[in-house]
Amino acid sequence: MTEELHAYAGGVVTEPHRRPVIVSSMASDSHTWNLVFLELLVGELGFDVVNLGACVPDELLESECLSRRPAMLVLSSVNGHGYQDGLRVIQRLRAIPELRALTVVIGGKLGVGGALTEDETAELLLAGFDAVFDDQQGAASFRRFAATLSAGVTQVEA
Repeated sequence: MTEELHAYAGGVVTEPHRRPVIVSSMASDSHTWNLVFLELLVGELGFDVVNLGACVPDELLESECLSRRPAMLVLSSVNGHGYQDGLRVIQRLRAIPELRALTVVIGGKLGVGGALTEDETAELLLAGFDAVFDDQQGAASFRRFAATLSAGVTQVEA
């Protein structure tokens, strides 16, 4: 979004540029209803949203994150391959110096056999995700996490 100008007592006031949140699936996931829900949810939380849609190639995720410099990337999976696709994607994103500090979360149906184990969730976090939201959790934990971004709380690199 470009800066908006407003007349104020004969002067001009600029509104600061708000960084968008990118919502996306990964290359193997063709579902879209989850992305529409996330777009509405993230927008309701006060963010501008860029929805990349379904079956997004890794290269497109990388280029969109580099060009848009989002406040957060939200990856969603419905097909159950989120765990394996997520590991691949986060490793690629974290290998790019400009994206190492980007807040990246993943959620939805992440495993084909049901909920992830604690070890699988820990592996996603160790690989570089800032948060993992299993579809069993509902939206409340994601809302709380996103509120820290909108409140100006920043993630500190370890």
